[in-house]
Formats: sequence, structure tokens, C-alpha cells
Amino acid sequence: MYHDVTVIVNISGRFALEEGIEGRLGKNFLQRIKKDGYIDVRNKKGKFEYRVTEESLRDRLSTDTLLSSRSISKGCRVLTVHGSEDETVPARDALMFAAHIPNHDLHIVVGANHRYTGHEQEL
Repeated sequence: MYHDVTVIVNISGRFALEEGIEGRLGKNFLQRIKKDGYIDVRNKKGKFEYRVTEESLRDRLSTDTLLSSRSISKGCRVLTVHGSEDETVPARDALMFAAHIPNHDLHIVVGANHRYTGHEQEL
């Protein structure tokens, strides 16, 4: 916003913010969040991870990643690191960041999933 950031490191970031929501929040997430005002997200073991409010969901869905990416100062260096086998955020999102951000370096970690399991040293 103020062009005072000189370095950004983006690790497995999602470019298309509208994607992946149903998979994370479940079916009928819009109706549920309207009814209750929030959705508690739990991991596969049922442990609470975080809460998504209607306001935070609206904020995510209204974010224009393309516009934000293009507004990054040319003097800001950006590194995107992404796993080629990321099952949560597809590697194509990393390619979108690379295509729209000036002064951008892209590093794809071959074989890495979203958590970089077995690839921590390279990360």
C-alpha cells in the first residue's frame, strides 16, 4: 500500500482466493456462515484450527489478487516458493504470481506437497 516493503516471501500462496473454499469450509458454507455468523474449521482429526467469520470471508472474496500483485513496487523483490505436488493450493497459482509481479523469482520444489513434507531443507 505504501510501497515501503522491500522483500516479500510467498510460500504456497493462493492466487485465486475464491478457489478451495468449499473444500475447506464444507458444502453450503455460505448458508451456514449466514445462519451462525462463523464457521469453525477443524483438521482431519477434528481439532479446532481457526474461525472464519462472515466478515473475513467477505474480505477474502473481495480481494483482487491480480490488482494487488500488479501494484507491488518494482523495487520490491518477491520470492514465491511452491510445491509441485501441492494438494491444497495448485502450483498454477504460483505461476500466476510470477506472471503478474515485477521483480519476481519463482522456485518450484519438485515433489513437495503443501506442507513440504520431506523437503524442509530445500524450503
